[in-house]
Amino acid sequence: MAHFQLNSEYQPTGDQPVAINAIVESIHNGNKNQTLLGVTGSGKTFTMANVIQACKKPTLIISHNKTLAAQLYSEFKMFFPKNAVEYFVSYYDYYQPEAYVPQTDTYIEKDSSINDDIERLRISASSSLISKEDVIVIASVSCIYGLGSPEDFKTMMLVLKEGMEMSRDHLLEHLVEIHYNRNDIDFKRGTFRVRGDVVDVFPAYLETGVRLEFWGDTLETIISLDPLTGNAIERLSGFDLYPANQYATPKDKVVSAVKGIREELEERVQWFESQNMLLEAQRIRMRTEYDIELLEEMGFCTGIENYSRYLSGRKSGDRPFCLIDFFDKDFLIFIDESHVTIPQIRAMYNGDRARKEKLVEYGFRLPSALDNRPQTFDEFNQISNQIVYVSATPAQYELETASVIAEQVIRPTGLLDPVIVIRPIKGQVEDLIQESQETVEKGDRILVSTLTKRMAEDLADFIDQAGLKVEYLHSDIDAIERVEILRRLRKGDFDVLIGVNLLREGLDLPEVALVAILDADKEGFLRSRTSLIQTAGRAARHIEGRVILYADKITDSIQATLDISYERRNRQLEYNEKHGIVPKTITREIQEGLQSTYQYDQKDDKAKQVSEDEAVSKEVIAELEASMLEAAQRINYEKNALLRDQIDILRNKTKGAKGKSLNSGPKKRKSKGMYNKDGLPKRKSRKR
Repeated sequence: MAHFQLNSEYQPTGDQPVAINAIVESIHNGNKNQTLLGVTGSGKTFTMANVIQACKKPTLIISHNKTLAAQLYSEFKMFFPKNAVEYFVSYYDYYQPEAYVPQTDTYIEKDSSINDDIERLRISASSSLISKEDVIVIASVSCIYGLGSPEDFKTMMLVLKEGMEMSRDHLLEHLVEIHYNRNDIDFKRGTFRVRGDVVDVFPAYLETGVRLEFWGDTLETIISLDPLTGNAIERLSGFDLYPANQYATPKDKVVSAVKGIREELEERVQWFESQNMLLEAQRIRMRTEYDIELLEEMGFCTGIENYSRYLSGRKSGDRPFCLIDFFDKDFLIFIDESHVTIPQIRAMYNGDRARKEKLVEYGFRLPSALDNRPQTFDEFNQISNQIVYVSATPAQYELETASVIAEQVIRPTGLLDPVIVIRPIKGQVEDLIQESQETVEKGDRILVSTLTKRMAEDLADFIDQAGLKVEYLHSDIDAIERVEILRRLRKGDFDVLIGVNLLREGLDLPEVALVAILDADKEGFLRSRTSLIQTAGRAARHIEGRVILYADKITDSIQATLDISYERRNRQLEYNEKHGIVPKTITREIQEGLQSTYQYDQKDDKAKQVSEDEAVSKEVIAELEASMLEAAQRINYEKNALLRDQIDILRNKTKGAKGKSLNSGPKKRKSKGMYNKDGLPKRKSRKR
């Protein structure tokens, strides 16, 4: 049984004790589904942490977006500092999925520019689930996507013990088999280097390396080391080395897989030729034979996941393994913001299938690639043990299937639901600017919700011209940068954040005092009852929280939002009066972002750090170039590379480059605001 040690100076209060007890009792009774109906600011995350501690089970927390997943990861790292808290997000935040568009004859190759930190965290999650019991994994819905076999991953693990009999050459062969690359020059994650009887390995899932020293055929010493300096950290009695890739497969299975792939290839070529599709026949043969050659020689190829059916020995149509298979049978799942996450889980299979079918139809992939897929919703339910759905606005499914519905409406802080004001659409932009200026003067932040990404970007330009510091946030911005933007908003680097759909659920931003929803009466997904309630909730962590709905009519969704807000305010007021609680704004420490930070601090030799607000000039670049040359002369290649990258960024800035660098601020469009002087969206004139 796993032991979880919750670290918090607070105790459950308000509705939390009743909700925790109800859910824990239901789980202990063996019920599969539970629902936690918790409003924004009621401490749902704290309740989840208490349930985990009480149930003592490995836990998977699924979030519908990577931004919220990163926030949850930071919070649970603080709650459980002595336990293994892991982060697992999608390939497709750093891979462009492979696709083919027949209408334009466009093949989109998978972009393999891997984010090293995210890859490390993914492998770390897999290895922790195999080696530990006290594990909490924060994941996006990608956790239901196909992975390699957990049994193979465990089998390929190399168990090292001080004093064990093992030749150095045998070790090197095994390292190559589990997808570590020899690199005696550039020592980075997933590589090893050899110096006589000493082998240094940099595990793909750690931030420290390990040094293995041999005496003949005996592993004499195991030492953890700093991968940059090579200095020893501590001596180890043993070390478990996991594969550098989640598709590591034993040699005998690779041989068997290659045989099956060849047979399917010949069948597919014959079928294409029988249909007089000669181009497709040639394409599938060339691509597949190239992959086969790499599998035979290296045990790995780009797009290896498309052959996962053969590598894992599954039959056609069998579900693939996924992250959930790495858990023991007795585990717990929390589905955060379930009203959004459940539909995503339902939709992933069909979306992936549609993309893959085109690749198969036109000879880019074998039909077996269709078996590299997400779980269907039925499969997800079958492999899930016990589930807790968490949402302020649970959907009908979560309410109907739950054995227990625990309501958590009372906020321990005493904060009331934000005041909601309705104002006309005409002049909404000017009114928004005025309200924002008044809010900024008080030292608070503003969230603005628009209907489209284009409107968000153009409105950001317009507000910027009004003298306010503003940025936008939408799906075109990658996960790591989203987290950084939210962190910078909390720090006060800017005051107004404009978004479309990413500002709805779960974001914990205590500094936000004003939420403005433009065009609130445009009924639809973004202005539904659920969306309005969730978006308005972003102002529920501030004592002066306000929501402005710009609308010309009271829709059913607006009315429902007003009714629920009124009912919850009254309930909180009664609780505050009864217990003598004075509402106070939530305070929460600003955590470091997920992105890597590089700092070089030497006595007489410091790498030049240029802040995002610092003016870029030729003198600065010249100074950096001089430092770069000096670093090269001192054989400090790491610093040399850092300075080179900084120079490239600065040169691009001087040329007016508009990339999405974290240091470049929001991307600006050439077009002006989408709104006219009356606050209405501009319309393009039609030619007659």
